[in-house]
Amino acid sequence: MGNSALTDPALARAFAYSGTYRDRPRTLDAVASPQELRARFCSPTPETGRNTVDVINDLIAAAEPGLIGNTQNNFFGWVMGGSDISGVAADWLTSVWGQNSAIYQTAPSAAIAEEAVSAWLLDLLDLPQQSSVGFVTGATMAGFVSLAAARTDVLRRMGHNWEETGLQGAPLIRVFLSDDAHISNLAALRYLGFGEANLIRIASNKQGVMQTGALADAMAANEGPKIIIGTAGQINSGGFEDFTQLADLAEAHDAWLHVDGAFGLWARLLPEKAHLTRGLERADSWSVDGHKWLQVPYDSGFAIVKNPDAHRRAMDISASYLNHEPGDGRNPTEYNPELSRRARGFAAWAVIQSLGRSGIRDMVARHCAAATLLADCLRDEPGIEILHRVDLNQVTMVFDLNGDNMTEAVAGLINENGKGFVRTTHWKDKCALRVSIISKDAEQTTGDEFANSVAELWREFRESRPTGIQASIRQT
Repeated sequence: MGNSALTDPALARAFAYSGTYRDRPRTLDAVASPQELRARFCSPTPETGRNTVDVINDLIAAAEPGLIGNTQNNFFGWVMGGSDISGVAADWLTSVWGQNSAIYQTAPSAAIAEEAVSAWLLDLLDLPQQSSVGFVTGATMAGFVSLAAARTDVLRRMGHNWEETGLQGAPLIRVFLSDDAHISNLAALRYLGFGEANLIRIASNKQGVMQTGALADAMAANEGPKIIIGTAGQINSGGFEDFTQLADLAEAHDAWLHVDGAFGLWARLLPEKAHLTRGLERADSWSVDGHKWLQVPYDSGFAIVKNPDAHRRAMDISASYLNHEPGDGRNPTEYNPELSRRARGFAAWAVIQSLGRSGIRDMVARHCAAATLLADCLRDEPGIEILHRVDLNQVTMVFDLNGDNMTEAVAGLINENGKGFVRTTHWKDKCALRVSIISKDAEQTTGDEFANSVAELWREFRESRPTGIQASIRQT
């Protein structure tokens, strides 16, 4: 390139803009319609090149109206991290360095950074130290990698050689999961060739996780290879499976136990949440996001597999030109479904170094405390129903007025007044408002402040609507 970020005009423009972006007043929601964004982005294919500074200026102008505020502390719409600044800076360097972290020899530093982060993750999450870690795009692909290892291994236990014959002639694998499991698990299973005939959906409890008695009965009623998918941090409730019982069942049936811990796995850092995660370390694999609670910039996820051989059997990409010497570091191709890939380890390395164990632990604890405070403040408000026990950072609620579900209307008013960004979901046969407190800068007081705002808005909303008697009088 020849120029530094301060002398190259395009990089200097991006640097100057990035340095002030988060400090400027911003809306939480996009302000442009799809049609307006298409008008800004979708021009005819350029026939000639343009000045790079002009291109960057046009990109900023086109993108800004369609950006949402998930880096702000009052963004509650989905479980989305806010990209810690240390990770952002490391991500810039990742692009500047331009490494293809396929194998050790194409990007030695990237491979060793992944080795370091792997060890830190296993230490932070208190998981078996011999486990291998694949650096992927997020929990969906982490689930894909983990369940690919599970598929191969449970068939091997039954005497079926997956590497030789694939699924042809293989015994039917039964996959046991909650009827309220996250959709990413179903996507990963579909990618791996599993259909409805493989799935046994177990009735869920109020927290959205499996009823263990029903799981035990279902496993006893089915023969053949088995996989259990448990949830650590249910998407609506933040609820956890009884992992001690799940691990016991897995051992009794020689089943593979996978844990979907996209964000909930980070509760392992909190002593006060130990009762939720007890037994989870006995699983065979775990999927967890980096771009949620760890605040690594998108995209970042980790597939953790207790048996590295099973992991490599499922993922390894080898060829004569993918050179490897005995003294090399890890080859990422042994643990991921990709060959050419971004060096994802650099940003994760920087974020963990920047926050440290105590910083990550304190952040998770703050968010959990804020969610508890939010629920406690709203639970006794007439017409507001909290649908679950608050175990983590998720609070899902319904707004009811005289038997009418007004949640969608209230969500619109919250978004309109700018005190928070929220979205509704459909859970337990109800339209509900789900609040996810996960932005790095959210404090315990964030829950109290948002609760006061919601309570005030709800009271005004109720007062503006006629009661049943008033409505009947007006109609007559």
